[in-house]
Amino acid sequence: MAYYRQVGEVPPKRHTQFRKPDGGLYYEELMGEEGFSSDSSLLYHAGVPSAIVDSQVWDLPDLATVANHPLTPRHLKLHDLFTDTSKANAVEDRRLVLGNGDVRISYAVAEQPSPYYRNAIGDECVYVEKGSATVETVFGVLNAVQGDYVIIPRATTHRWLPGPQGVHAYCIEANSHIAPPKRYLSRYGQFLEHSPYCERDLHPAGEPLVVEGTDVEVLVKHRGNGAGGIVGSRMTYATHPFDVVGWDGCLYPYTFNVSDFEPITGRVHQPPPVHQVFEGYNFVVCNFVPRKVDYHPLSVPVPYYHSNVDSDEVMFYCGGDYEARKGSGIGLGSISLHPGGYAHGPQPSAIEASLGAERFEELAVMVDTFRPLELGEGGQAVDDGVYAWTWAGRRKD
Repeated sequence: MAYYRQVGEVPPKRHTQFRKPDGGLYYEELMGEEGFSSDSSLLYHAGVPSAIVDSQVWDLPDLATVANHPLTPRHLKLHDLFTDTSKANAVEDRRLVLGNGDVRISYAVAEQPSPYYRNAIGDECVYVEKGSATVETVFGVLNAVQGDYVIIPRATTHRWLPGPQGVHAYCIEANSHIAPPKRYLSRYGQFLEHSPYCERDLHPAGEPLVVEGTDVEVLVKHRGNGAGGIVGSRMTYATHPFDVVGWDGCLYPYTFNVSDFEPITGRVHQPPPVHQVFEGYNFVVCNFVPRKVDYHPLSVPVPYYHSNVDSDEVMFYCGGDYEARKGSGIGLGSISLHPGGYAHGPQPSAIEASLGAERFEELAVMVDTFRPLELGEGGQAVDDGVYAWTWAGRRKD
């Protein structure tokens, strides 16, 4: 996303001497994607950003997955995953719900500050379902509230500080980068007029966060031979990673609130791509927001039945009343998983009930993947076991 920002102090020319008030040099760090061939930012540290004094194993939570076999649509009740959240944080206590080789979906309900953390596997897109948090990053501070997507580029050191009511976090972790869909952008990276949001809706840090300290531990998730090819390390830095006095460039974390997404509607039912908000490698993120629905006199506002020939569809219901799932037990905090190879659509009773509707007051976050999803330990723990039979109203004896 080529949207240039400058925060704090930077020298007039990159890769030139930039001195502290005492005469010493600041240390320049280029944080860039795709081997110097894509978006990047230059950060200016008071300390040496590569100076570590220790590295130990971080034992990650259970990231093992099992295949969705035999093939079954599923209803996962995320609000049943956490009972006591008073000691939980939004990094170490994530529970893996679904995952494959491209993306992992986890859920956390947290009241405690997280450790300093860096995901070196890929970008993170964390949707704040409820509550709020301050997200401190090496680029500065983000204030995340209900309805915010928090986009955190790969290898960004940060930590989560939940607000007074804690934070409910729906965590989408990629093995790639996450960005606005290419069709919304000009060839130079500016949002186009048909995009449902634009640069004004993105909220990066406004000023540097400078913290002093020594021997600071950072939890790092990185590539290895663990479950899903992921392992963890506890790296201790000689000086605090949050010692950046300024940075500039086109790579940085930001928030985007779902209420700023302008829905695209039509006379007849529009397909899911009109709801797309982000994309990663082999997956997309969409959001279904409150909106005026189809206005043809004979329109059927709920979705038609469709086969996911190339993808698995994951819908997280986080607000309002989702019309197409009435009668299935789906409620707030639910996930529906409709796997590729299975034709799915509205509950039969929802079709007639939707006729004549002018608005849907629903809010859902959808992830479509182009490789099959498997169930993590969290998903297995909260599978209701009966959703697959709700269209027929019975299970074979």
